[in-house]
Amino acid sequence: MKMLLFGVWTLLTLIPCPGTTEELFQVSVWPNQALVEFGQSLTINCSTTCPEPGPSGVETFLKKTQLSKGPQWKEFLLEDVTENSVLQCFFSCSGVQKETTLDITMYQPPEQVILDLQPEWVAMDEAFTVKCHVPRVAPLQNLTLTLLQGDQELHRKAFMGFSVASQRAEVTISVRAQRENDRCNFSCRAELDLSPRGGGLLHGSSATKELRIFEFSQSPQIGVPSLLEVGMAETVSCEVARVFPAREAVFHIFLEDQELSPFSSWKGDAAWASATIRAMETGDQELTCLVSLGPMEQKVKKAVRVYSFPPPILEIEDTYPMAGTDVNVTCSGHVLTSPSPTLQLHGFPNLSAPGEAAWLLFTAKEEDDGRNISCEASVEVQGQRLVKTTEVQLHVLYKPRFEESGCPGNQIWVEGMDQMLACIPEGNPAPALVCVWNGMIIDLDVPQKATQNLTGTYCCTATNQLGSVSKDIAVVVQGLREGISSSTIFIIIIFTLGLAVITIALYLNYQPCKRSQRKRAHRQKGQNKDEESQFADIQAEDCNSHHC
Repeated sequence: MKMLLFGVWTLLTLIPCPGTTEELFQVSVWPNQALVEFGQSLTINCSTTCPEPGPSGVETFLKKTQLSKGPQWKEFLLEDVTENSVLQCFFSCSGVQKETTLDITMYQPPEQVILDLQPEWVAMDEAFTVKCHVPRVAPLQNLTLTLLQGDQELHRKAFMGFSVASQRAEVTISVRAQRENDRCNFSCRAELDLSPRGGGLLHGSSATKELRIFEFSQSPQIGVPSLLEVGMAETVSCEVARVFPAREAVFHIFLEDQELSPFSSWKGDAAWASATIRAMETGDQELTCLVSLGPMEQKVKKAVRVYSFPPPILEIEDTYPMAGTDVNVTCSGHVLTSPSPTLQLHGFPNLSAPGEAAWLLFTAKEEDDGRNISCEASVEVQGQRLVKTTEVQLHVLYKPRFEESGCPGNQIWVEGMDQMLACIPEGNPAPALVCVWNGMIIDLDVPQKATQNLTGTYCCTATNQLGSVSKDIAVVVQGLREGISSSTIFIIIIFTLGLAVITIALYLNYQPCKRSQRKRAHRQKGQNKDEESQFADIQAEDCNSHHC
């Protein structure tokens, strides 16, 4: 066998070799580097230097179409390039076949760059994740992903050396949340560098996402009285002492199923809201405050008791009684008061002890005029004593009278000084006062200079709807020539000036023409203007009858 193989090799060596041209022919392909975007087409040209080439063509798994040809070349269209491949171009010349290869690189730009923040609202000092991935990009080895916070680079990842089989274009980092991160913008930038393969630098960027940081570790606190009176407005407040950002805290306040309309405020890290509450039903009810910030909510509830306690009813048989008449006073609780109140009258000495009802029967006296009578009701709700009072002022009507303190019967004027007659009557309604001297009505509003001829007896008459009364006043005008000492004169002057001031003040307060007359049902309605105008004309006659 060895001898046979050696003989065959000897015969082959004796066969003459092809010519020099056939031995040196070349096969080439254009382009010598092929970079094709995903799904696109590529035109190639396969050529040879053989003058009379034999069989030729290209070998590829891609869909190919021959576009044209010449004696030493062929042109093909490769369609729908979706992956990297190697193309073979071959020619034969005088029975000798040669081929060349073309590496076709498919690339896919980073058109879709996705950034994911988990979570988008992060509690203070908690970790959050920034993740960026590109679903479709090639070749992966030429990709670089960069995570950005604003314009600041957080992290960069190059995929050089990653196997094609494990293509996953993503990068993830974990960051601890701080206040300064609140409202920071995060983004991702993708760069595909094709320059080593004859291409350029392709860019892609994600949409910007805003990160929110919050702190909400303390529960809200409700401020409201534990007792609410039905129908009465009350202010309720809800506050969170530490929350960030405080200005974005949202408050909802409910009384049972009724949502109130709170007004919110904030300062620093504190936020609060207040609303007006008006409960319309008695009994135990629940007040709720719900505070939300971003994805977090906190709720607090408080029970309140709604009670009904209208003011007590004070009934006085006659608030304008005549002096000497009996007056009946009753103090009772309102029908809507629950539970039944304890009642007590105030305004008179030696009244009965508190009880479920209170009443009083008394005889009206002049000194009772202006007395305040009150009805006090008290109830106990959840251990708290609640008190309400109704008060009425009593007006006792009585005839006019003169007291020596308000209308002295003897008065001394100092000659040469401005003087006024000092006389203030008492009575209710306030009486009208008319004073007559020597048949003339004295103007009590205007001071007059004291002279000796003003000495004499003045007759003053006070009148109201209940009657009239008169009084004589003796006035003596003294001068220096009457032997009065300087000290006595000084005392008289001071006394007179003081008396004049008091008289003016009292008279202005009680002047009948400047005050409104109190009205009551049993007042004298028969009195008319004609009687009042005639009163001054008959005053002199009245004074004569009283020996003025």
